[in-house]
Formats: sequence, C-alpha cells, structure tokens
Amino acid sequence: MKKVLFVASECVPFIKTGGLADVVGSLPKNFQKEYFDVRVVIPKYTFIPDEYKQQMQYVTNFYMDLNWRQQYVGVFTMVLDGVTYYFIDNEEHFGGERPYAGMPWDLEKFAFFSKAALSILPVVDFRPDIIHCHDWQTGLVPVYLHERFAGSDFFRGIKSIMTIHNLKFQGVWDMKTIKSITGLADYYFTTDKLEFKRDASYLKGGLVYADAITTVSRTYAEEIKTPFYGEGLDGLMRARANDLRGIVNGIDYDVYNPESDPMINHHYDARTFRREKAKNKTDLQQQLGLDVDPKKMMIGIVSRLTDQKGFDLISYMMDELCQDEVQIVALGTGEAKHENMFRHFAWKYGNKVSANIYYSEELSHKIYAAADAFLMPSLFEPCGLSQLMSLRYGTVPIVRETGGLKDTVEPYNEYEGTGTGFSFANYNAHEMLGTIRYAERIYYDRKREWNKIVDRGMAMDFSWHTSAMQYQELYDWLVG
Repeated sequence: MKKVLFVASECVPFIKTGGLADVVGSLPKNFQKEYFDVRVVIPKYTFIPDEYKQQMQYVTNFYMDLNWRQQYVGVFTMVLDGVTYYFIDNEEHFGGERPYAGMPWDLEKFAFFSKAALSILPVVDFRPDIIHCHDWQTGLVPVYLHERFAGSDFFRGIKSIMTIHNLKFQGVWDMKTIKSITGLADYYFTTDKLEFKRDASYLKGGLVYADAITTVSRTYAEEIKTPFYGEGLDGLMRARANDLRGIVNGIDYDVYNPESDPMINHHYDARTFRREKAKNKTDLQQQLGLDVDPKKMMIGIVSRLTDQKGFDLISYMMDELCQDEVQIVALGTGEAKHENMFRHFAWKYGNKVSANIYYSEELSHKIYAAADAFLMPSLFEPCGLSQLMSLRYGTVPIVRETGGLKDTVEPYNEYEGTGTGFSFANYNAHEMLGTIRYAERIYYDRKREWNKIVDRGMAMDFSWHTSAMQYQELYDWLVG
C-alpha cells in the first residue's frame, strides 16, 4: 500500500478561502483505499469551527528550532469521512481571524508549518512514500526534505510533489529576511534554487526540489512554460517539462447535483431539464425583480470581480449586450470598478440586469440551476470550477480558451453536432460579444440544437473520482 501525505494551508470543511481547499478536502476521499493511505496535515487555526475542534484528539507536543529560536509544536488528529487529518498547533502563528495575514508575516508562519509538517512524522508514526505539497505556502517542504531531513533513515527516499494551483502567488520576499526566517544556508540562495529576481521565492524552492510537479489543467501546464503566463518562472517550467503534468480538478458531484440540491426549488436531471429547469429561472426572475419570462435567455456570472476573470471585457461590451434579448445575473465581490459597473447597469436596465455584490452559496446554486448560459471570459484560469458546475446543471458555458476552460469546455460545432459550450480564442471584447451573440442565436432559433448541447454537457464527468485516478497513476509512476 502506498502512503501519501497532503500538506496544505487550507482544506474543506475546516477552512476555505478558495479552490485549493476544495482540492485538499475532496481528493483524499476519492483514492482507492485498498491501495492508497492518503492523510492530510494543515495548521490548527483558532477559527476552525468548534464542531471539528471538539472531535480532535491531542497526540503530543514538542519544541522545534526554526533558525534562531525554539518554537512550540502541538499535534492533534481526527478522522473524517475515512481520512486521517493532522493539525499543527501554535497559537502565535495560527491565531487571529483568518488564515493569511499578508507578507511578511505569512513567510514565518508557513516556514514554521513546512518544517513542522515534516517534524511530526516520526512522532505520529506515519512514513509517507510521497509528500504532496500544495501552493507556495508549502514550497519549503521539498527544500527542507532535501536539506536537513534527508540525512535520517526515516526520511531517506521519501518523494515530493509540488502542485501549482495558481502561479501568480509565489511567496516572494527579500533574500535577507527569508534567509533569517528559514535558516537555510547560502548554498540555497542561487539563481538555480530559491533566488528570484534578486529576492527569494518559496514556490521556486519547491519547484526546484520536488520530484514531480503538477498543475490543475493540461493547457495551464503548457501555458506556464511561456513568458505571458509563466510569472517569471517559465524558464524553470521549461527546464522541468518532463516532470510537469496537468490534472484537472473535479467538483463534488454530491454537493453539486441538480437532482437533489437542497438550495434549489425545482430538481431535474438530463431527462427532465427541458421542463423543470425553466421553473428555477422564473423563480429567480421573481426573486431578483427581473422581467418574468421563462423563454428569455438568462446569462449567469458567479465570480470574484477581478481583471483576471475578464471583467474589463464585460464592462467594455455591457451597454451593447444589454440591447439584446438577454438577462444578466451577476454574483460576487472584488475590485470596486467592476462592482460599480454592475451596479450602474442594474440601475440603468433594472428589468434585465441583477447585480448581487456579495457572496452567497445558496444564490450561486440558484444561478447555476436557473441560467441558460454562464459567462467566464478569463484572462487566465489555471483550472476554473464554475464552468464544471455549469455543465453539471445544464447551463451552457461561454468561455475564453485558456487553461482549464479550454480543457473542459468543447466548443459547439454546428456542422458536426458536437460541443458542450461556446468559446473564443483571443482576449478581445468584440470577439467575446460575437460568441455571446452566436450562443443567443442558437438558443432562440435552434432550440433543439441548444438542448443537445445541454445534454452533452450534463453527460460529462468532472467528478473527483476522475482526477483521483490520474493522481494515482502519477503516484505509481513516482514510486513504482
């Protein structure tokens, strides 16, 4: 049996700020238990809900040196859904209101966490064959594994994997501070190791020393080898191309299920969506004060409102789009200019545009179930989960061909009768509008064709089971 340890800064259901938590919380449950023993270690944040804290059992505590001072390490454990979790306790680092305090505080916090995650292994008597690290917060794990743990028999031969969820975040700070925090020798701060544009980068260290590298879609794995997407690390990504692979994330098919979702009013599946899905639309139109008309095309947007997600394209074309026979329902928060753009158009076209500038899990499910199409014109998108949820709910994605969007949405081809959505290639507002209008034309003039696109989308399988099988292959390849 292969033993694997996931090391990450967040994990559902304990703590979540983004998609990383979904991966770390969902993936371990989906491995074949007879072949893989997958466990997870995360920080024991003080704001983890009490219902979980009460289930944790104290294991032990000890002191660990982090360069120039001794630090307390408490270890707690619990089993949830058949997965063993370890929690590293240290109130100085993991107290406070939220998991990330910003730089430079997070550097010491996650240097401590990375070292502690390795230090607890002999104590909890778990020797993994593979340590699977997620994002820059755990970038020092492969470095420490190479530097001070490799000498002991217990750690010898343990392999490491580094998964990039978003290359934009790298844990970069000035070299002197990082040397002081990590206690690593000067040897590690050269251009082929942690040095990054005269500073130092946690993520780069992990990418240099990990035995394998993954990212969250095949296309993103190719894109990050280019200067535009590579965030300064494209050279390293090209150098490690043979060790790099892209595996698309999944979504939880029990949580996102139009047949049983408790947050939506009318349940449906691939057989009944023609009748039932529109009932969710008229409910939402009433709830949000839009014109109630089951035949009117509704475009949904659920997103962080940032430039990365393509909102400068949308704001450029919004006035023109509002001349069409469509309704637009947006949900999310982000940059003030994008929030205000949606507020403005909701004021100007009150019966057509609904701007919900907050976040609500329940409303997001209602939008996935009610909308006919889902708009996601991202500048870059390592994986993207909203398009997977849309496909699951029979809502046709309209996306830009980048990263995970390109891998998961097959563009509609009217001549071959194939495709699960609509897509455009260039980051261009007119091209986006042209694609939306093409989708409108199919929706209004060729309804049977539209329904077939929905059918094909709902038949796709982007459950975690599929991702887990690909990770299992990687683990087998790495440790034979």
